[in-house]
Amino acid sequence: MEKICVFCGSSKGQDSIYEAAASALGHQLAKKGIGLVYGGGNVGLMGILADEVLSHEGTCIGIIPQSIADLEIAHLGLSELHVVPDMPQRKQMMTELSDGFIAMPGGFGTLDELSEVLTYNQLRIYDKPVGLLNINGYFNGLLAFLDHCVAEGFVREEHRKNIMVSENAGELIEMMRAYEPVQIAKWIDDIKEERKTGALNNRNI
Repeated sequence: MEKICVFCGSSKGQDSIYEAAASALGHQLAKKGIGLVYGGGNVGLMGILADEVLSHEGTCIGIIPQSIADLEIAHLGLSELHVVPDMPQRKQMMTELSDGFIAMPGGFGTLDELSEVLTYNQLRIYDKPVGLLNINGYFNGLLAFLDHCVAEGFVREEHRKNIMVSENAGELIEMMRAYEPVQIAKWIDDIKEERKTGALNNRNI
């Protein structure tokens, strides 16, 4: 695994534990020789993460939309900084450059990016590991919601289980290195069979 994309907040959050977690993740990435791909900002958890990677002589690639760069929050000390026209192109470049994805605590933008990579993995547009750095139980509510989605038949259990979760940065990276994609052949065979029997309307793709 050469590069991991990290989704995280442009805020530091209310608790200093999030800042410490961003520093710890940055340190682990640099220590393990894994490049960071991220949103390109110099503020919040994003800035802390990037600064930590750089302080340990790691590689840090930022991708930021022009509208956000215009607000003067682009990190100008990165290994590479790509200014792109808009948010969709930012996400596209992030996914193309990265071998896996980690979501740290963040807001709407983090949830948007996380949802997209989970969906793309489900549809086999690509097979890349996705991990949640669950600091301070931040993602507990989201994980409970995903379990509810499985129980109600809107998410398949194998896709839910394919999301790696840890509160320890080093452990999460090693979990991602051992990632094995969901075996989708059986899923597709099930869908074909359900089409024959007319039961597909009870199965969510």
